[in-house]
Amino acid sequence: MALAIVMAVMDGTIAGAALPTIARTLNVPPATAIWATNAYQLAVTVSLLPLAALGEIVTYRRIYLAGLVVFTLSSLACSMAHSFETLVIARAMQGFGAAGLMSINSALVRFIQPRARLGRGLGFNAMVVSTAAASGPTVAGLILSVADWPWIFAVNVPFGIAALLLGWRNLPESPRAGERFDVLSAFLSASTFGLLILGLDGVAHGQSAVTVGAQWLGAAIAGAWLVRRQIGRRRPLLPVDLLAIPIFALSIATSICSFMAQMLAFASLPFLLQTGFGFSAIQSGLLTTPWFLATAACAPIGGRLVERIPAGLLGGIGLAAMSTGLGLLAFLPEHPQPFDIVWRMALCGAGFGLFQTPNNRTLVGAAPPDRAGGASGMLSTARLLGQTMGAALVGLVLSWMPGMPVGGPTTALTIGACLAALGACVSLLRLRA
Repeated sequence: MALAIVMAVMDGTIAGAALPTIARTLNVPPATAIWATNAYQLAVTVSLLPLAALGEIVTYRRIYLAGLVVFTLSSLACSMAHSFETLVIARAMQGFGAAGLMSINSALVRFIQPRARLGRGLGFNAMVVSTAAASGPTVAGLILSVADWPWIFAVNVPFGIAALLLGWRNLPESPRAGERFDVLSAFLSASTFGLLILGLDGVAHGQSAVTVGAQWLGAAIAGAWLVRRQIGRRRPLLPVDLLAIPIFALSIATSICSFMAQMLAFASLPFLLQTGFGFSAIQSGLLTTPWFLATAACAPIGGRLVERIPAGLLGGIGLAAMSTGLGLLAFLPEHPQPFDIVWRMALCGAGFGLFQTPNNRTLVGAAPPDRAGGASGMLSTARLLGQTMGAALVGLVLSWMPGMPVGGPTTALTIGACLAALGACVSLLRLRA
């Protein structure tokens, strides 16, 4: 499971580092090249909830193994693409395969781990995910230093085969739900989240208000129809039954706030460090590394602490620390030294790591065992929605404040600090729930 989820998460970030090379090699403008990343993220987001629901029907094992097969074959197709259109199609297929892994990843952890050790299992899982997300650009840089861009995708093939063989031998069968798959609800879910994300991406890239408004109107109509269709169902594809559980709903809201804050930082810090303070790209990457190292170190600690301390309190403390770190980054001195940046990054990462595992443990554990697939799908959906909205906010801030290499990014960091503080307050509400 760790090997498979590393590939799925890393491929969400690894292609971004290769976009300039891909654009130059395939002769496409940078604004078009971004679809090599967008196609992957969009495919993952629209298919998470349908695949989570399908996993409860046909077992998590089958969805996971099918996702591995699709992901590995489409990685091979990406490496063999000779046109940009072919690459985008292969990346979209790769996203569908990754969604098969992400959608029921936490549900499988819950199914495998004894309940008393669920926090530790999710803590290890959070550490793996955080490390994979952080190492994507670094791995891409290493590969591009010795090989052409197709090898960024080709390296997945042997690891995918190894994960498939291990999974075929070791992954357990989960109970099946005796229901049919709701195709119409799957279509409505994909339409809702797909149009919502396209609208957010359009706002970030300056599309016309009419186009963005039409996309959001379509998302609202499809979403309302989806919610109305799900009410009263025993196993709804959109887990409205789980959202009716107060602590589950609060955990989802906390997760969205935290990932919005995280993406506001990740998308704005390169501009602040490189354009605003004059650090090189390599120096900027090194200065950001303490965030990921602190998250990887604190995630397992949070998994152990949640067995004795309420998750609402741990999440509140963690997000308060993250909010403090983001605020301090927003008010760096005019000519900061590397140490000024490093310890602030570490504070943000430690706070996020302390929050993430207890939150995931509470969210997945709040669902009945037979609805773990729906809970896992909502967990991944909340993460992607938060990241997408955070990236769109950064685009808006930087477009509203052009020519301000320090003012724009620091404004985005301030908004991130406020969102992390809001997430801390929502987390503390779980003490009452």
